[in-house]
Amino acid sequence: MAKIKTSFFCQECGAQSPKWIGKCPSCGAWNTYVEEVIQKEEAGRGNWKQVNTGIKKASQPKKLQEINFEEQPRIITHDQELDRVLGGGIVPGALVLIGGEPGIGKSTLMLQIALMLSKLKVLYVSGEESESQIKMRAERMHFVSENCYVLSETNTQHIFEEINKLQPDILVIDSIQTLHSKYVESAAGSVSQVRECTGELMRFAKETGTPVFLIGHITKDGAIAGPKVLEHMVDTVLQFEGDRHLSYRILRTSKNRFGSTNELGIYEMRADGLRQVANPSEILLTQREELLNGVAIGAMLEGNRPLLIEIQSLVSPATYGTPQRSSTGFDAKRLNMLLAVLEKRGGMRLGQQDVFINVAGGMRVDDPALDLAVCASLISSYEDSPVPEDLCFAGEVGLGGEIRAVHRIENRIAEAEKLGFKRIMVSKYAVKGLDSNKYKIKVLPLTKLEDMYQVIFGG
Repeated sequence: MAKIKTSFFCQECGAQSPKWIGKCPSCGAWNTYVEEVIQKEEAGRGNWKQVNTGIKKASQPKKLQEINFEEQPRIITHDQELDRVLGGGIVPGALVLIGGEPGIGKSTLMLQIALMLSKLKVLYVSGEESESQIKMRAERMHFVSENCYVLSETNTQHIFEEINKLQPDILVIDSIQTLHSKYVESAAGSVSQVRECTGELMRFAKETGTPVFLIGHITKDGAIAGPKVLEHMVDTVLQFEGDRHLSYRILRTSKNRFGSTNELGIYEMRADGLRQVANPSEILLTQREELLNGVAIGAMLEGNRPLLIEIQSLVSPATYGTPQRSSTGFDAKRLNMLLAVLEKRGGMRLGQQDVFINVAGGMRVDDPALDLAVCASLISSYEDSPVPEDLCFAGEVGLGGEIRAVHRIENRIAEAEKLGFKRIMVSKYAVKGLDSNKYKIKVLPLTKLEDMYQVIFGG
């Protein structure tokens, strides 16, 4: 009997060491090394070709000019939100990782996509749910597909045997942390197993051109569980976000080899599945019967998509000593910078005021074009005077109190006009070369914060 070999692996980055060490030399984390069994069978180690030996990769180097390349069309899923985030559809042979909190809707999204692709043969492999549980979820969605196959299995060798029989067009793995390979003797979900199983699926995807979707768990810090090498191995990393107690979900991409990483998709969770939100600006704007103080609308961009978003502020005297500075969905350091600009350049006494900022709809934003809307909402709350409901903002605020131009102002103006706004405040330098006559909305050019104050509050 062969001697069992063990090694130590960092649970954060996947680095390997022959002995236990306190601090990982790779990522700097402390007390993250765990001993794992690494004794493997040599015959056919990690080789999915045991079930399909007809595919061989070229072993000789070629000149770049000599490589024959025929661009394959992307697979359109008919889910416009997912297609946008992926960069225009599913790329053949792509390895996509989807992470998110438990119960956020990862499995629902993947099963819904599998059912929507009724003309393609999709194999849905579940290591967490039984076949009857998946059937119950599918019936709630009211989608009908004769080409969606379900396999409840966690052993990768058995999965590849079924793949060889079925020859699917798309493979979904739910989830990668539940799979295990017989060539690695550590427990499922360990660094060794996650790396080995992902490696086998990656070789399968690249050599057959079959897209593979991996559902991944996340840690309590919000990062995808497992070694960091998992995110390096895949082609695309998607993050499914949202409050479990709210109905809206946001699909973001943090890595994409086939498209932009700035796109996002928005869904609404319903009893019958996820509904695509075609116009997210409408759900991000609160329907108010009366004007409220501290509310301003900003025009932002997420990738190529313009959005109008509501900024809510509350400025009140501090009664418990040190003033509080709290922001939800907006960068706290940028909020402190804007408060300093308002106090230094605008003459507002905010040193003894509690300041709270909230981005409506549960969004997280980092577009500097929202600076002007944040300042308007802060001034509105401080002066106890509402911002006119037909006015929105798109501009960056500099340290000198000047209003700076932002890119793609035409898209922001068009989105504001589409939603019925009559006026939009932008930087004076953003309207150069802009044909304002083609817009029904009135464009108000500003140079500094004092100009905005005079227009809104007349002071």
